[in-house]
Amino acid sequence: MPLLQIGDPAPWFSIASSNNPLFHFSTVGGRRVVLFFFASAAFEQIQVILKSFQELSEEFKTLQVPLLGVSVDAADKEQNRVTLMAPSFIFFWDLDKKVSQQYGVSRDVEENGVAGVQYAPQTFILNENLQVINILPMGEPHQHAQQVLNFLKTLPPKEEGRPATPHAPVLVIPNVLDSSACRSLIDMYKAHGGSPSGFMRQIDEKTVGIHDDTFKKRRDFFIEDPKLQQRLNAIILRRVRPEVEKAFQFTITRFERYLVGCYDAQSGGYFRPHRDNTSKATLHRKFAMTLNLNVGEYTGGFLRFPEYAPHGYKGDSGTAIIFSCSVLHEATPVISGQRFALLSFFYGDEDAKVRQANFKYLADDSDSRIGEPAE
Repeated sequence: MPLLQIGDPAPWFSIASSNNPLFHFSTVGGRRVVLFFFASAAFEQIQVILKSFQELSEEFKTLQVPLLGVSVDAADKEQNRVTLMAPSFIFFWDLDKKVSQQYGVSRDVEENGVAGVQYAPQTFILNENLQVINILPMGEPHQHAQQVLNFLKTLPPKEEGRPATPHAPVLVIPNVLDSSACRSLIDMYKAHGGSPSGFMRQIDEKTVGIHDDTFKKRRDFFIEDPKLQQRLNAIILRRVRPEVEKAFQFTITRFERYLVGCYDAQSGGYFRPHRDNTSKATLHRKFAMTLNLNVGEYTGGFLRFPEYAPHGYKGDSGTAIIFSCSVLHEATPVISGQRFALLSFFYGDEDAKVRQANFKYLADDSDSRIGEPAE
């Protein structure tokens, strides 16, 4: 498995632990989590880190952050040494190293014909959705636990529970793209410029591309570089597809174009309420993605779902908002500045057959970018 990165979902596992003969890791969701892969407490540096975590355990408890540790050394379990050293932890006994390999901290190596194992102790910090939000290598042992705590203190306080208000059935996934990737896409748009963006509408027996500035005003740059498409696909498969599978039990295998759209306050940036799959040539679309690239550099410009509530969605830069193409939605006007967003539609292999069969309904002069399978 590739090394985990910030923004990736943390792999789930079921394994024996210090408090449960079979601990299902997925059950810790809903809390921020510290997951420390340390290999073995036989090493002095690891002992220092575990004792430091224990000294700070009340502060972690105040933040409601559980401390979880992963050992691959049977002696840690048999001699009870880690539970005595850091009783605030729950320890996982990864004696076959499978979990450590899932997280990329352990790998088999061969040097001069001799097989061995390379292990890199590090701490993963996960959000409530068990998504990786930071990775801290061991570094200076005396400082490691404090560095973990300091990062957790920079996060917004956990929201107190309250009665739910009406909201749309959308999936909000943070950290899909990092800030440099967002800026790179904006720079690409500015270097090439965008073209007026239309929309698809069924007229008689044909799906026709229409431009109507009273309904939609946006300029688009279509990403047609195969290498960039492949990089975006890889990110979608790592960070978006697992969340869609979990939330909606649907597997993304294909995309219908990636584009960077620009809503500009000076020229009037908006898209009135619409659905994305109401014509025969768009019937295959299952989910849409809006990923804002420069939140904080414009005002207005919310994604809104008026069937459910008047609230607007924006998120942070790099956050993907995923929603069913059958849901009514709109891009509210940008009041100042320019709003840039990465936009796409996702579907599956069976939907691809529908799309192929419905090409005959697409008007000859309509621009419908086909794209490639996402895998």
